[in-house]
Amino acid sequence: MKYLDPKADLTFKRVFGEHKDLLMSFLNAVLPLREGTEVESLEYLTPEMVPESPVKKFSIVDVRCKDNHNRQFIVEMQMCWTEDFLQRALFNTSKAFIRPLEKGEAYDELRQVYTISIINDIAFHNLKDEFYHRYVPTNVEHPEYTIKGYEMIFIELPKFRPSSVLDRKMMVLWLRFLTEINEQTKMVPVELTEDKFLSKAIGIVEESAYTDAQRMAYDKFWDEISSWRTLTKGYFRQGHAEGHAEGRAEGRAEGLAEGRAEGIAEGRAEGIAEGRAEGIAEGARQNSISTAMSLKAMGLLSLSQISDATGLTVEEIEKL
Repeated sequence: MKYLDPKADLTFKRVFGEHKDLLMSFLNAVLPLREGTEVESLEYLTPEMVPESPVKKFSIVDVRCKDNHNRQFIVEMQMCWTEDFLQRALFNTSKAFIRPLEKGEAYDELRQVYTISIINDIAFHNLKDEFYHRYVPTNVEHPEYTIKGYEMIFIELPKFRPSSVLDRKMMVLWLRFLTEINEQTKMVPVELTEDKFLSKAIGIVEESAYTDAQRMAYDKFWDEISSWRTLTKGYFRQGHAEGHAEGRAEGRAEGLAEGRAEGIAEGRAEGIAEGRAEGIAEGARQNSISTAMSLKAMGLLSLSQISDATGLTVEEIEKL
């Protein structure tokens, strides 16, 4: 039996966008819901709430629903992480939260909103051993006090390890489904087949359930993701190498020239040190300039987004 990767847009939408029981099982597994407040029924909502962004095509799926407690859920699958996605998730959550007011309802009728962003990439590099990130409005001085209204959950699949979650079996099973089932799967783990929801989900991603046209669209999706990652990494690597090499060369030249002019060991040492420091700084700047030029040429990001990524001003980027 062959399987398609459930992280692709076609398969993810088929599993979670067409089967309410599977989506309910997933939500109850990954959300920090108290006993007695579990999701018991769902109603799918209209998905289009946000404008197009340059990288939206890499935010694979946007499943929206509300439950019997009038809570709203947004489930996103993201393959390539950028800071733009973080802002988009916040926008999505805020828009869903205030939507009832557009119909003239009162503030006390605002519903609780949960956004679950599943990321097949590393988003939070400083948190090396943590894959599950929960954000809520919190009192800075007293973190135990939060404002109810919305929560944002980010799950980094590359960091997930079953051994790191000991008390939430269904979360482990669903994340194993998303990380372990793909075209290389020869034998489905027994633990996944023993649960009725996971067993159903596995049946949905069987390759035989898709037409030739759907399979072609599936393959094209992965080609686009691969091209995007290769192109982006190549531009950053080239910019870094060029900037570093140029910075080192200039730093050495300036340091040696100044050291010789001083004519003493102390002046030479200071000159070399200063030259190296300037060279490193210039190398970093050249790296930023090369990266900005590459991103600008790609045309996928706005000037402000490129500015955030490189540290250059919008005015500097416009002149490149």
